[in-house]
Amino acid sequence: MSRRRDSRRTATTLRRSALAGVALVVATLGWSAVPAFAHNYVVSTSPEAGSVVTEQPGVVTVTTNDNLLDLSGEGAGSAMQVSGPTDAPRYYGDGCATVSGPNLQAEVQLGQPGEYTVVWQTVSTDGHSISDSFTFTWQPDASQVLDEGSATAPTCASAGAGAAAADTDAASDSAGTGGTAVSGTDLLWIGGALVAILAAIGLTLLFLRKRPTD
Repeated sequence: MSRRRDSRRTATTLRRSALAGVALVVATLGWSAVPAFAHNYVVSTSPEAGSVVTEQPGVVTVTTNDNLLDLSGEGAGSAMQVSGPTDAPRYYGDGCATVSGPNLQAEVQLGQPGEYTVVWQTVSTDGHSISDSFTFTWQPDASQVLDEGSATAPTCASAGAGAAAADTDAASDSAGTGGTAVSGTDLLWIGGALVAILAAIGLTLLFLRKRPTD
């Protein structure tokens, strides 16, 4: 009778250990996947998307949820192109942008009234290239000095170098959508963690099975 009770206790212990192991695997996999999906996303822009602007902004800013990657310290991999009005677009600024923590910024003086489009590109904190665009309406008051702009789009030399260093596949997935990607390194890390946890569970179960019953 005593042996039967011990056997039931052992079986219960084995089941609990297996369930605990499964929970540990799920929790570990969930935690390990977090860095792979850590793309920055936009929280605000200045001028605000869809807004009406009456004074020269001076600086156009895209603010994200986390610090952007700027290994060169000179905004490599980042660019910002401002164009408008939509009926006869001209380009304003030099096409380059600087990184300051979570902010992407470019100095810009606007021209004739109308709708303007801002297209930007930078490098997320996880090393993947991200990009998007937004529009706003420019209705300058009489005191504003208007810039002539350029008929051709400016090209920022530092943007190309940084973009080449980023993951090109991730860049195409995330451009304008904030997509995500899992690298090969992430998969190896997750697989290694899974194997280690399963091995630990197996050793625990083996020890419990061999434990003597009185």
